[in-house]
Amino acid sequence: MNFLAHIYLSGENDLIKIGNFMADGIRGKQFEHFPEDVQKGILLHRSIDTYTDSHDVFRQSTKRLHEKYHHYAGVIVDIVYDHFLAKNWEKYSDEKLDRFVNRFYRSLHENYPILTEKTQDLMPYMIKQNWLLSYQTVEGIHQILTQMDRRRSKNQSNMQFASAELVEFYPEFEREFTLFFEDIKSHSSQKLLSL
Repeated sequence: MNFLAHIYLSGENDLIKIGNFMADGIRGKQFEHFPEDVQKGILLHRSIDTYTDSHDVFRQSTKRLHEKYHHYAGVIVDIVYDHFLAKNWEKYSDEKLDRFVNRFYRSLHENYPILTEKTQDLMPYMIKQNWLLSYQTVEGIHQILTQMDRRRSKNQSNMQFASAELVEFYPEFEREFTLFFEDIKSHSSQKLLSL
């Protein structure tokens, strides 16, 4: 799952959302240096990633992309799934997506001192280009994949071209997302209760 899903799956606690959002840059036991709720978000993020990577439906989606994008297939599917979450947001939340996103951006500002340096550096671009809201459209997904591809230019990931597969296999990806998301919601709820 990518940013939007990780934030959504964190429940209503802003610090858990922040921990889940910035967890990728936090290795090993470094998470112990953060406030308790941020730690919970980091641990939730790790649990979501482990569950996702081993889920049959998610693997079915990545298999479709693997020949062309190799180990980047999972990264692409994470972003594709965020597209379907954003597109179908009203199925999963009573709060409008733009309001949800703006509340999250506000909480990043309010908790700026506890953010990792990587998150602090990322924040202005993310907010200015409104990444989370841009996930609603295929064009927005194309822009995100292109930006990610530029950051990995030495590795020739070619992710900037993956929006073509999103369009070509749109119904299949959407069906897989819908099946998978029910499972990851249940998993995340249970994990949150155990933290």
